[in-house]
Amino acid sequence: MTVKEFKLPDVGEGVAEGELVSWQVSPGDTVSEGDIVAEVETDKALVEVPSRYDGTVEELFAEEGDIVPVGDVIISFEVDEGGEADAAAEAPDTEGEPGDSVDEADTDTEAAASAETPEGRVFAPPSARKLARELGVDITEVEGTGPGGRISDADVRAHAERAEEGGETADETAVTPGEGDTGGAAETAAAASGSADRDTTLAVPATRALAEELGVDIHAVPTETTRDGEPFVEEEDVRAFAERDTEEAAAGAAAGADETAAEPAREETVPYRGVRRTIGEQMATSKYTAPHVSHHDTAEIDKLVGAREELKATAEEKGIRLTYMAFVLKAVVAGLKEYPILNSELDEEEGVIRVKNYYNIGIAVATDAGLMVPVVKNVDEKGLLELADEVQELATKARERSISPQEMQGGTFTITNFGAFGGEYATPIINYPETAILGLGAIEQRPVVREVEGDGFLDDGESSTEVVPAHTLPLSLAIDHRVIDGAEAAKFTNTVKEYLAEPTKLLL
Repeated sequence: MTVKEFKLPDVGEGVAEGELVSWQVSPGDTVSEGDIVAEVETDKALVEVPSRYDGTVEELFAEEGDIVPVGDVIISFEVDEGGEADAAAEAPDTEGEPGDSVDEADTDTEAAASAETPEGRVFAPPSARKLARELGVDITEVEGTGPGGRISDADVRAHAERAEEGGETADETAVTPGEGDTGGAAETAAAASGSADRDTTLAVPATRALAEELGVDIHAVPTETTRDGEPFVEEEDVRAFAERDTEEAAAGAAAGADETAAEPAREETVPYRGVRRTIGEQMATSKYTAPHVSHHDTAEIDKLVGAREELKATAEEKGIRLTYMAFVLKAVVAGLKEYPILNSELDEEEGVIRVKNYYNIGIAVATDAGLMVPVVKNVDEKGLLELADEVQELATKARERSISPQEMQGGTFTITNFGAFGGEYATPIINYPETAILGLGAIEQRPVVREVEGDGFLDDGESSTEVVPAHTLPLSLAIDHRVIDGAEAAKFTNTVKEYLAEPTKLLL
């Protein structure tokens, strides 16, 4: 046997370091080439790092949460003496053509998010792989429904539920000591029964959901039942453990009633790094570079609400969720075509304003790591259903942290939907070096003033009006005032309002 050191590879273009989020292996584990050994967060995405060796994990050289520079050794393996050929895989092939390297930037997310297995290449984000491990699902057996066969969390859950429904129930398959279990399995179960440090615990989805509801760590639940040699926890185990914890907590509280309770921490620290830091730096650059001016208005969209309702059933038949965003995208492009200065950027080095004649619209998406902006390319060339489907796919990939850098580049204008969280108006920060961004408020029925139907005039010749409820969409447009004048901003907003109020015009 010989020891091979494995260095943190270049997991993305321009990435110099990454945070080691989690280890997927421990010393002594046997791994195959392509098995995921770690999850690393860079300032661009969360990626999975696959092993390049067949062997046994000897040592881990970094702790979870450490910031590791690219090229530093993070893990070592014991491999067979005959596996010298594997050494060539430790570093990129510097003698090949550009792009031949296994660390090629164009494949940073896809390559890291897939593992070469005997059954073929599996495409799945870290969240899906983690869920598969928790549910005891072999990820290579899951059928992906996403683009290119990508496996989502929903695919993993569906596979687990089919396996549960199609086979025997947990009670029927669970082996207990004295009921067909081998002595070794019984000993394994006994050893695991009271442990709170188990790495693997098998349970059906309903049991895991119950544990989460009761605030119970499923790995700490004692069990004498096993499945395939691993501890298997059932609902009654979880309930019993939760009741015991409640009783012990009550007893502890009574015994320590006279003691002064420890004061909660006055403050805590959260690391400012990775994607969150990149977002912050980009926001600061934009705010301190471009003089922001905001323009607010409101669109009446009763007809748009009706049009969407009519088209929803058709979209659902095609497996597409039709949202208002698809209509907004088309209306924005119509406005940009009339006022192209809003579809531009200021090149200060060359002293020119670059007006774009293509329409790549960024959609701001709230994720656990912060605001990310996937870009829908060539919006003017796509229909409503195609746009709705693409927006949904990109948003999902952003939230799962499986989106590639290329899918967040090349934008010419950005839309942010803070109305999804109940807001009406805001002053959004421009996605620099773009020159404008449109914020959408919550769509609600609000009072509006309209002329009374009929001749529209009273006896004295004045117009007759009434206040009625109508669906409205608040709009907040922020512009770079170095490039765009307030009059152009107002005219652009009026055009967008016009198309949203009369959605049939979008078909023209």
